[in-house]
Order: sequence, then C-alpha cells, then structure tokens
Amino acid sequence: MQWLDWIIIGLYFAIIGFIAWWVGRKQDTTTDYFLAGRNAGFFAIGASIFTSNIGSEHIVGLAGQGASTGMAMAHWELHAWVMVLLAYIFVPFYYKSGVYTIPEFLEKRFNAKARWILSLVSLIAYIFTKVSVTVYAGAVVFEALLPDTFGSPDAAFWVGAFMTVILTGIYTVFGGMRAVLYTSAPQAIILIVGSCFITFFGLNELGGWDTLIGMAKENADQFALWRPMSDPDFPWLGIMIASPIVGIWYWCTDQYIVQRTLTAKDLTNARKGALFGGLLKITPVLIFLIPGMIGWALHQEGIIAIPLKELGDGNMGINGDMVFPTLVANLLPMGLRGLIVACLLAALMSSLASLFNSSASLFTVDVYEKLKPGKSEAHYVWVGRIATTVVVGLGMLWIPVMKLVSSGGLYQYLQSVQGYLAPSIVAVFMLGLFWKRINAHGAVWGLAGGFILGMSKLAIQTFFGAAPGKMSNPAFLAAIGDFNFLYATGVLLALSVIIIIGVSLLTKAQDPEKIKGLTYDSIKDDESGELKASWDTGNKILTALILTCVLGMYLYFSFWLN
Repeated sequence: MQWLDWIIIGLYFAIIGFIAWWVGRKQDTTTDYFLAGRNAGFFAIGASIFTSNIGSEHIVGLAGQGASTGMAMAHWELHAWVMVLLAYIFVPFYYKSGVYTIPEFLEKRFNAKARWILSLVSLIAYIFTKVSVTVYAGAVVFEALLPDTFGSPDAAFWVGAFMTVILTGIYTVFGGMRAVLYTSAPQAIILIVGSCFITFFGLNELGGWDTLIGMAKENADQFALWRPMSDPDFPWLGIMIASPIVGIWYWCTDQYIVQRTLTAKDLTNARKGALFGGLLKITPVLIFLIPGMIGWALHQEGIIAIPLKELGDGNMGINGDMVFPTLVANLLPMGLRGLIVACLLAALMSSLASLFNSSASLFTVDVYEKLKPGKSEAHYVWVGRIATTVVVGLGMLWIPVMKLVSSGGLYQYLQSVQGYLAPSIVAVFMLGLFWKRINAHGAVWGLAGGFILGMSKLAIQTFFGAAPGKMSNPAFLAAIGDFNFLYATGVLLALSVIIIIGVSLLTKAQDPEKIKGLTYDSIKDDESGELKASWDTGNKILTALILTCVLGMYLYFSFWLN
C-alpha cells in the first residue's frame, strides 16, 4: 500500500460518508428510517439488493472456492432466476400488504407466534453468520495487505475488522435505509469495475483465457460445474436439491434482501428493482469465481505464491481465503491496488449496512413494538439505532470463533449453515402462499420443528464424524455428522413439509376472509388491474434478459472443459 492507494481509499470514505450524511439528515419516522420513505426507484433498489448480497465473504470466500473447487459453487451464484420468482410471485404479496418486515407478513397470514419465531431465527442467523463472516473476510484482506502496518498481521486483522465495522455502523445508525440505498449505486459500480481489473490483469499475466481453460481441463474433476454422484462434496443431485431451496429462502423470504423492494414508490418499481438486482447477480461468477481460478493457475505456474494451509487429510493445500488478497498485492499497480481495497470496503460496508438496518427493523418492529406499543415514531427510530449498535457489538464478539470455523472454506461453511436454516422457512412460505388450508398451527410447528432439526444437524456435524478430531461413536451420530449437507437440506425440507401439512390438516382451517389477499387464490383475480399493470414491458424485457443469460452461462460452463 503506497501513498496513492491511501488517497483513493480516503476519497472513497469521504464520498460515501458525505452521501450518507446528505440523504440521512431527516429520519423522523419509522417509514423514513427503515424503508427510506417508500419512495425509491428501481435502480437504487436493484443496486442495493446486489451490494447487500455481495459482501467481502463473496470476494474473499468465492475467489477461494474458485481456486479450490472451480465452478462447483457457481450454482449458488446463478440464482438470478430466483429473482424472477421474487418479482413475479412474492413482491405483490409483500408490497400490497404494507408491511415493514417479512415476519410481519407472516403474522398477517398466520399468527403472532409465527412472526416471533421467524424474527428471532433471523436475528440469530444475522449475528452468528452474516455479520461475523463478512467482517472476518474483510479483516483477512487487511491482514494480507497490511501485515506490518500495525505491528503484526494479527493486529492488522483486528484493526481492519474494528475500523470497517465501526465506520459502517456509524453511517447506518444515523443514515438509516435511505443511506443504505443511496450509497449502493456507487458501491455497485466500484465492485464490478474493480473486480474486472483483477480478471484483466490476472489473465494478462497468465497468458489469456485459453491458457486457463487448458490448465482447468487437466484438472477437470476439480473445476467442473457438474460433479458425479460419487463426489463426496458436490454431487449433482445434491446441488439440484439444495441450491434452489437456499435460493428461494435467501432471495424471496429473507428480510435482509426483501426489505429493499419494500422501499419502492410503487409496485412496478418494486418488481423492476428486484429484476434489476437479478441482472446484476449474474456477474459474480465472472468477477469472483473466475479470478479465483486465475489465482490457482498463477500459483501453479509459480508466478505468484498463495499461502498454504493444512487440509483435513493432513496434506498441505492452497489457503483459498488468501487468494484474493494475494492477487491484489502481487498483480496490481499503485492506485489500482487502492481502488480494489476500496472495492472490498464497498462490499463489506454495503453488506454490513444492509444487515444492520434489517436487524434493527426486525428487532424494533417485530419485537420491541410488540412489547412497547403506542410509543412515538422518534422513540422507535431511537430504539432502531440502539439495536443496530448491539448487533454490531455481538457480531464482533463472534469473530474469534470464525477463525476456527473457516478452516473448511468460508463460503462453503456459509452455504451449509444456510442450508440448515432455509428449508422450514421455504416450506412455510410456499405452502402458505399457494394452499389456503395451511393454518397457523402448521406454520408454527413447521418453523420451530424445522429450525430445531436443522440446528441439531449443525451441532452433530460439528462434533461427530470420521474426520480427525471428531468423535466416531456412537456410529449413528457420526453418520448423521458426515451426511452430505446438500442432501440434508432436502431431507429437512421434506420433514418440514410433512410437519406443516400434517398439523394443518389435524387442526381447524383459518377463516378465508381473514387471509384474503395473502394467498395466491385470493389475488389472482385482481379487480383493480394493478398487478397486471405493474408487470409492464420493462419488467418483461428484464425477465427475458435474466433467463437468457443464466441459460447461456449454464450451457457454456456445462461443456467448457470437454
């Protein structure tokens, strides 16, 4: 890091800080603070969805997966097609119901217990996965790029973690959702442009795209998009089962993402914003996974040296989480290096800002307002700011644990945990929207039962299995621990569906009038014509573009190593 790099990073912070201050000056109501006054356009919504999703764990973790497992994790990054489901099916329910949070929608469809369960599960998941994982990934880059600036690499790690979290927390606490939305556009541009520079310089150093393909073909088993059923980590059937479940949960039912569409000034912009975010979502395979593969190839050629780590089998291999920072440190000239670090800060800060605001929304609207109703709007905004600060602190406390759990690859760890959280939530939403016979009893039992089963699987695999350091007795617990996380996601979905349907059919059905407008049957004959009008030509064009691009990428990468 040289003087020009620091100047660029300083300018980035100054510009983002000014934007956050300017747009967040008046935050007097909960609608202002949590939903930006419900006046956002589709561009800001789509950019915010993209930058909320692409955190530093994507840049660091996804590049690491590209180096170690090739295209195996690309299926999770080609979820742009799920955004079509969000825009076409889910957004109308959320937007027309006038809710602040997704758990609030669940209360309208079922009851308050379902809302509480989803709110608490979401808050726990945010604190112990998203906040800590995102900050950990960003701190890893500081540790690699500034190893001696603060005395030692470990000191650089913690300075990077605290600095970015505190600065992000400040502008989120004071700026609210409007600051999150309006800082997303420049951050999205920096993310894409900065990552393209990594790809360009990496390919130029390697000798071009053909060289990369040639080296990948020699290691096709490691880099293929589709793996045989015998593959212990990514069998193709497991991918087909688990990937859509996690995708529908994350993109269609998670407050962290869906809150952006609730800020729209009308239903047309809400749908278009979701689709524009989906169009941007196509890019991570090209700007994060591919650079990771380039880093692996450069390491194999001896052009750069990526730090090694001990693998589970006792052998040494590439430390995937260090691929991205090693590329930045070795390939980029002065100035551009600062731009890429700003790119990382953009990813880290935008994801954390979105997460902080979503967590504050969940706590204030779904928990605190229920316990303390009738308070002033200013009071609830103040509570939201306090909640944001608490989430920041709890996430920081969990970071030391991330140093232990990230040894298997940050991104893969994240997807496995999400695979255990998602099934029961997906089952409740899909069944609840499309089958009016599903009632509150079924939803509550399904949410609670699915969450307990998922967390049980996570706890068992942490302590039991055949890997060194784990317990192999009793044998049935070891078998559960080693059961592939992809198949486990499918089993959890099936069990959740059985619980929800079974309990619903054994108990009294809900009054159809009370759930009018909250199931597909009750809104498909829209007398006002608003739903049909909101699916305009622009939305249809964006949908066609998304589906064409996703299909094209699947076709290309399915055969690129043949």
